[in-house]
Amino acid sequence: MSLPLVCVTLTGCTVDEMLKDAARATAVGADIVEVRLDKLWTVEQKPEPIEPTNKPGDDRRKSVYVAPDYLPQPLDSVDLDSSLISFRTGIELPVILTCRPERQGGYYPGSEKERIAVLSKAIKSGVSWIDLEIDIDTKERNKLVKLANDKTKIIASSHYDKSPNSSEDIIDDISTNSSLGDITKIVFNTNGKKDAMKLFDIAWDTRDSDDNITIMGMGAGGDWTRIHAPLLNQKMVYTTMENGWHLSQQGRINASDLKIAWDLLEYSN
Repeated sequence: MSLPLVCVTLTGCTVDEMLKDAARATAVGADIVEVRLDKLWTVEQKPEPIEPTNKPGDDRRKSVYVAPDYLPQPLDSVDLDSSLISFRTGIELPVILTCRPERQGGYYPGSEKERIAVLSKAIKSGVSWIDLEIDIDTKERNKLVKLANDKTKIIASSHYDKSPNSSEDIIDDISTNSSLGDITKIVFNTNGKKDAMKLFDIAWDTRDSDDNITIMGMGAGGDWTRIHAPLLNQKMVYTTMENGWHLSQQGRINASDLKIAWDLLEYSN
């Protein structure tokens, strides 16, 4: 059983923060890291601490997690050329450059035309991988694919702000879009066991496909396809260097914890 590539999505909103996280990812044996360029145009605003709560008669104090806000910054606040050089020279591992638009849950504050220019510069920087959303205007996307020219591999991604719908429709979409990149990445919101099982079933039904696929959820149960990715023949698993109980509620998983899980499940043998 071959193991998927372990990708760590770097945390932080500055180049220095991401470089430090990349060093940690290298130390734990990640195969690749994802740089979220769109987060460079944000400032993280941490929430006010909330006291743990407990129900009457329950002596266990339950922690409350509140996600930070990311405040958009002016486009001219980022020196993109300098940032790309820093990522190219400061990260040992192969890199995926992503500039996620707001329509797919990202933070880039500019227009689509300006975002396409960012992606173009990212490809020209000589990066190993580029994330190109499937819903990019076909003409503009074809230009970016031509620019990549097999020197930069492509993640063809779709992020849906809804729960998974018909399994048959999703599988058809995966098959239709498989030619748009070297890996097809599909992400849905998951709100518990029902959604998680649907994504698991889709991954199971496509495990023998010749296409390179990565399927995951964001939300409770979204980590099922990540934990069992070797069994499901997933090509790549997205992880984090963050720690905390809140990760499972977000469908995410720490890279070291994932490797431990694979060992315990004997996927690494």
